[in-house]
Order: sequence, then structure tokens, then C-alpha cells
Amino acid sequence: QVQFVESGGGLVQPGGSLRLSCAASGFTFSDYTMGWYRQAPGNQRELVASISRSSSTNYADSVKGRFTISRDNAKNTVYLQMISLRPEDTAVYYCLARKPFTRNEFWGQGTQVTVSS
Repeated sequence: QVQFVESGGGLVQPGGSLRLSCAASGFTFSDYTMGWYRQAPGNQRELVASISRSSSTNYADSVKGRFTISRDNAKNTVYLQMISLRPEDTAVYYCLARKPFTRNEFWGQGTQVTVSS
């Protein structure tokens, strides 16, 4: 059974930092590309960052230079370090696991990030 435990969300002031974690179980973590998506009220879900099996990374233009995605295959965990947070980063952040060249795809339950003074 696939499970995700997402943590690290919360309320932070503009310019602050947060680190999101997504601990996965129930599948072979190292076989999957991992990603973080976000969805703000009234908006579509969008890609924030992804990291491949070989740890190649990809970022949305809006977060380049501020967010860093990483993975620890020994802990089956993917992280998103976020600095210089802005009010427009406010959203529910979701963890995604996708196995390349297959239809295998799993979503986390989401964690709220609110950037406000």
C-alpha cells in the first residue's frame, strides 16, 4: 500500500524559509521520479520542482534560485527547501511519485504553506 507522510508546511512571513518533507512507502522509491506540485485557490495545480532517479532537477521559473529539491533514497524521502518565500507561494503543496515510461503515479495528501505577515 502506497503511503506518503508530508510535513513541514505552515505559516511563515515573507522572506522566510520552510523545508517540506515527503516520506514514501509501499513502492520502490529509487525507481521513481519525485516532484512537488502546488495548487492555490482558484488555480490549477502546477509543477514546482522535480528530481529524477539520477537526481537531475527541474524547477518552475517562479521558484528558480529560491527552492531546492533533493532526495534521500535511503530514507525514501524527497525534500523541498524553500527560501525567500513570497505571498504568491501560498498554496497546498503536493508530493508526486511517477515511474518513467509507465502509468504508475502516486500523489501525497498535500501540506499547506501560507506566506503572510
